[in-house]
Amino acid sequence: MRIRTILTQSSLAVCGLMFYLSNSPVSIAAEAAETPGPNDRVVPILQEPRHRTMHKDGDIRLLDVQINPGDMTLFHTHDAAIMYTFISSGTGPSEGRISSNTDYVQENFTHQVANQGPGLFRIIALTNYGPAMGSLTSDRPTGLAGEPELENLYFRSYRVTLAPGETSAPQTHKNPSVVVQVSEGLTHVTRTDGITAELTANGDWAWREPNGAYQIKNMGSVPVELVINEARRAM
Repeated sequence: MRIRTILTQSSLAVCGLMFYLSNSPVSIAAEAAETPGPNDRVVPILQEPRHRTMHKDGDIRLLDVQINPGDMTLFHTHDAAIMYTFISSGTGPSEGRISSNTDYVQENFTHQVANQGPGLFRIIALTNYGPAMGSLTSDRPTGLAGEPELENLYFRSYRVTLAPGETSAPQTHKNPSVVVQVSEGLTHVTRTDGITAELTANGDWAWREPNGAYQIKNMGSVPVELVINEARRAM
């Protein structure tokens, strides 16, 4: 995958992109470009057609980013904190790697992304347009053992692996959360109203509202891995 980078405001934005690139599981070449040409369209990230908004909850958006082999995004501007769950890199599965960038809140950043393939490039992303929380560890959920894999003033993420037939402990989040399956398998995610979501493939997800307990059960015959992501906001 190759990325063309447009420097819109300051070197801080460049640092944010370099963090994103240096933690990517694929080989990426980045180059500074001049400015978008007269025929280049520049849009906010929420209007970029390959960054599809799948769920909206106040200042929070869940995006399914899909770039087909040989395709390229429009120039688009990141203007909010964002957390990425990498599903596939274009060269294969990305094992649900998690990263985030909160520098975009202070310094917007515009770039264009191309996928050289041969497969689909896909990310499940959370954007948070709300204010930063005041404390790093406040409002943690109950029912999840261990420390978060990622935690900052905008997001929090846990990773869970369930053996065949295993059910997680009941968990309750004070923030909106999304369960993303990051391996092949079959899982059920319960809900307080009795409706169960079925996740059947890498990249499937289930949104859960705050303060509603839920459990995750591996219904298949192989271990399954999931990440549970929160977008943090003031109560």
